[in-house]
Formats: sequence, structure tokens, C-alpha cells
Amino acid sequence: MNKTKQLFTHISSQGELNITLKEVDVPKPKPHEIVVQMHAAPINPSDMWPMFGPADLSKATLSDDKTTLTAPVHPGMLPRIKSRLDQTLPIGNEGAGVVVAAGDSEKAQALLGKTVAVLTGACYTQYCCVPIQACIVHHDDTTPLAAASSFVNPLTALGMVETMRMEGHKALVHTAAASSLGIMLNKICLKEGVQLVNIVRKQEQVDLLTKLGAKYIVNSTSETFKKDLYKAIDATGATLAFDAIGGGELASDILSAMEAVGSKDATGFNTYGSLDNKQVYIYGGLDFSPTTLNRAFGMTWSVGGWLLMRFLGKLDASKVAELHQRVADEINTTFAIESSVELTFEEALTPQTVVKYFAKSTGGKYILNPNMG
Repeated sequence: MNKTKQLFTHISSQGELNITLKEVDVPKPKPHEIVVQMHAAPINPSDMWPMFGPADLSKATLSDDKTTLTAPVHPGMLPRIKSRLDQTLPIGNEGAGVVVAAGDSEKAQALLGKTVAVLTGACYTQYCCVPIQACIVHHDDTTPLAAASSFVNPLTALGMVETMRMEGHKALVHTAAASSLGIMLNKICLKEGVQLVNIVRKQEQVDLLTKLGAKYIVNSTSETFKKDLYKAIDATGATLAFDAIGGGELASDILSAMEAVGSKDATGFNTYGSLDNKQVYIYGGLDFSPTTLNRAFGMTWSVGGWLLMRFLGKLDASKVAELHQRVADEINTTFAIESSVELTFEEALTPQTVVKYFAKSTGGKYILNPNMG
């Protein structure tokens, strides 16, 4: 356990991406740290940009020794990632495994043998050394595979509902709603009686959420999308949306529907639109094109960014601990991974597999198991 195999990313100023499997030292844990043998680290959409940046993965190749994936980056994109050029960076936001070594503090020693989820930004490794504060401790019957996605999706879904309450809204709109995160959000909202408008883009995604019990589902590719969206927002009174798409006109369409609902009973000359604040938070970038706002939604509105770690930073430690405990308690129900494909290091670097998980399609999740194979 003195050494660990770990994935790193590097983009050169000459425009070449390399994802490389290296052998590095495992740090000796400090008193407040533990060493986790990693068995499951999801490849989330939020991992894609740190891993690959703007590389052209259709031209990716794998080295003969199966340890380095190489792909070109268009020179015109390099200024966009200037701050990371020529740096070798660890990757893998989150994962789970078993504690195999610990520092000499009582709290660290108590975790020996426990299954824990970790959030480090360096989880694509056989062994990682992390402070105990970066862990969610799971129940003894929870497997690392079940615990793999304990942070990004569960805490984001919980954070959306908490944001709604903190900011005085009463219902939510969510795009890319048939994603793993979207399914978790639906389960939370159904359990807590929160009205949720789900925006999807395929009929099979409508069917998936219908089976789950979702009440308000609109298909953005339908000819009646805008009418359907208005009806759903009218029924729920939603004035807060979380948008995973980012680019295009979807955020604008949501705000316009909210305004139409808010102004439907207005009388007289209505210069500034409805009084209720209409808020869209962009938290993802499935579409990297510009966000287009066709301003037909009055003057009481806002579009901004929402980031999980900055949201958690606004909460006190006891609230964060409460959210962590809920994830541990409900990891096999509310926050269960619907299905998964486990990958070895070599498989995760294979160009044909990379194209599959980079597609960010609805369905199963790809999980790197650093100690498999």
C-alpha cells in the first residue's frame, strides 16, 4: 500500500490532451486522515471537463501499453483553458471504498474497516488519503458500489430543495430531469410533497418518470412544449428552476412561462411584469452554446450559476452533517444508482468506452473500479 495507481490529466500548451495512469506514493495519514482502498468512483458529467477539457475525443488514441489516452485540442480553444495548461492534475470528484489505514486520532481510528464515500477531486486511484471531514460514513451493510455516488448527485438534489425553501419559493422546475440526479430529485420531492416540473427531451424519458410517480413532465421536443410548460408551471406555481443544459433558449422559455403565469390575472397597464421573483439557476453545461434570453418576462427575474460546494459552504456544520446522514440512511432507496457498468483503468481509457460515457446519456452510470482487474 506504499504505492497506488492513479489517473492524471494534462493538456499541453501545444494542444494535446493526455490522460495517464501513473504509479505514485500513498501519503502516510496524518492524525485526522484515513487511507481508503477505492472500489467505486463514478464518471459523472461534472468530471468530464476536468478530465478532457475541450479535446476532440473522436480522434482519441490509446498507447500500446494501455496507460495513456491522447487526443488533440483545437488551438482556438486553448485560451479558454489557459489556467490549466501544462499542469498534471488528478481527476475523479467522488467515490467510495473501505478504510484500510488511519491516523492516530480516535475519530480516524474508529473508521478502520468502514465503508466510506469521499469527495476529493482525486478519486480515480487505488488508494486515496483524505481527511475524515471529507467522508460520509456508511452503514455496515452498504457496499462501496452502492455508496459510489454519495456526494455530487444526492447533495445536489437535496441542495435544490433546500435552496427553494431558503429563498422562499414553493415549487421547482428541473431540466434534464430523467438523469440519475433527476430521478433522485423526484424521489425527494414525492416524499416531501414538493411540486416538481420535469423537463425532458424524449418520450421514453417521459415514460420513465411517469412510472416513478412524477406528475408534471413536459417534453422539450414536443410541438406543444411551451403550452405544456405553461400549464405545468400554472399548476405548481413554480418560480425557481435548475437548468442542467445551460446553452440555448431553455432558460428563457422557463422564465417566459413563469411570467405568463404570474401575469395572467394582471389588470391595467403592466409595465414591469409580475411581482414574484423568477429565478433560473444554471448548474450544468450539457449545451456549451451561449445562453439566449428573449426578454419577455418582466423585470423581476434572475439567471445565475449554482454550484454545490458553494451552496454547502453557506450552511452550518450541523446542517451539512444532517444532509450527509440522510444520504447514508437512504443510499439504497432515495439515492440508489439505478444501474451501473464497472470499468477497469484500461477500460476507462479505451476510446470506444470514453465516447460512451462522455455522451452523458440517460440511463446507467459508468463506475471506475480502480482495484478491479
